[in-house]
Amino acid sequence: MSGTNFFQSEPRVQETAGAGQRGGAADPASVDEPDIKSTIMALTRKFGQDTAAAREFRPGVTPILTSGAVLDDDDRVALVGAALEMRIAAGVLSRQFERKFARKLGLRKAHLTNSGSSANLLALAALCSPSLDGQQLRPGDEVVTVAAGFPTTVNPIVQLGLVPVFVDVELGTYNTTPERVEAAIGPRTRAVMIAHALGNPFQAEEIAQIANQHGLYFVEDNCDGVGSTYNGATTGGFGDLSTVSFYPAHHITTGEGGCVLTANLALARIVESLRDWGRDCWCEPGENDTCRKRFGYQMGELPMGYDHKYIFSEVGYNLKGTDLQASLALSQLAKLDSFGATRRRNWHRLRAALDDVPHLLLPVATPNSDPSWFGFAVTVEADAPFARSELVHFLENRKIGTRLLFAGNLTRHPAYLRQPYRISETLDNSDVVTERTFWVGVYPGITDEMVDYMATSIREFVAGAS
Repeated sequence: MSGTNFFQSEPRVQETAGAGQRGGAADPASVDEPDIKSTIMALTRKFGQDTAAAREFRPGVTPILTSGAVLDDDDRVALVGAALEMRIAAGVLSRQFERKFARKLGLRKAHLTNSGSSANLLALAALCSPSLDGQQLRPGDEVVTVAAGFPTTVNPIVQLGLVPVFVDVELGTYNTTPERVEAAIGPRTRAVMIAHALGNPFQAEEIAQIANQHGLYFVEDNCDGVGSTYNGATTGGFGDLSTVSFYPAHHITTGEGGCVLTANLALARIVESLRDWGRDCWCEPGENDTCRKRFGYQMGELPMGYDHKYIFSEVGYNLKGTDLQASLALSQLAKLDSFGATRRRNWHRLRAALDDVPHLLLPVATPNSDPSWFGFAVTVEADAPFARSELVHFLENRKIGTRLLFAGNLTRHPAYLRQPYRISETLDNSDVVTERTFWVGVYPGITDEMVDYMATSIREFVAGAS
């Protein structure tokens, strides 16, 4: 049975003689399998077209979401096709997506995971692996990160026994700076792990240079920034490792899902092992003896010839994705560039419409960057005659969705009050974000009419409150 992939076997139609045949009616068993599948695919596409209601935008009635999946008939057909073939585990579609996605971002290896949070955990855990021969991160080592962000960039640092060193951000870009990162480096600092804020690239090239000069690992959290560029290069390619999320809020979606990418083949091998239970074997599920010496290894204190499929070289997890997710990822990947173009257009339209509104600090792109924007951040100025909460409630009452800039200052949250960490300099701007910043959506499901309604609503509120 060597080489047979039981997870990916094609369904077979059983041929039976039944009443339908005797009566002359068409029997599904008499139809060739490819014809059955093509019929189902055609009906699936027709179902999507028939059930797609015309969504007329009604200001103040139709919700304007901050983010969400944008799915079409191609996505529906891709998912149904994978389901018909019972692709319920990771297999050929996962590998196909990994190759295409790595090529899209200009990297050598990509590993599909079950979430972006898992991707962050795997990326940092790979740098703690004993396979790095004394160069691994150890408990108590410090990792420079940003206080004003989403917790899953920071949580792996704590979970792996490392110590976060929190740095502040700039208002407007909501990213930290190379100067802040360099000032945070101490004797125990071994790595940097930072996310691109709302798709706006931080100065990744300069921070990568700082990391290299100080012998630090650099993990680039690209979950909000897929398709963005800095100094002409795509984000996700500046670090030793980078991560992506495919949650519905993100640039492309698999429902739940994520990815770890790298140009370093040794790190890629560690990530794969950690993701796949920690096993040393690299055979796909259902395959055997890819290395041609399955029973020819002696590792650890195991007997010579122990089955390589059951030798474990890492203390790993099971954080794989599935081919169902990968089928959707492949369909979505074809639309990544058009999605990014819409995000940029929506952001610039809203920015221009609000340019002269008083009492609001509007977002700006990092110099030399072209963000594929995740959201549009607004900070209420300290001397404004209204509070953030008043503006947010006004917008929410008009069915305009808002979100805070994630956790704001993470050190103020109950989960981190008793965790070890170090603060570099101050977190004054992170406190401003906590108290006065929010964002609205620019994702591809938002139309020009919706953007204009958001801008009109914000202008109306500020004029009435001034």
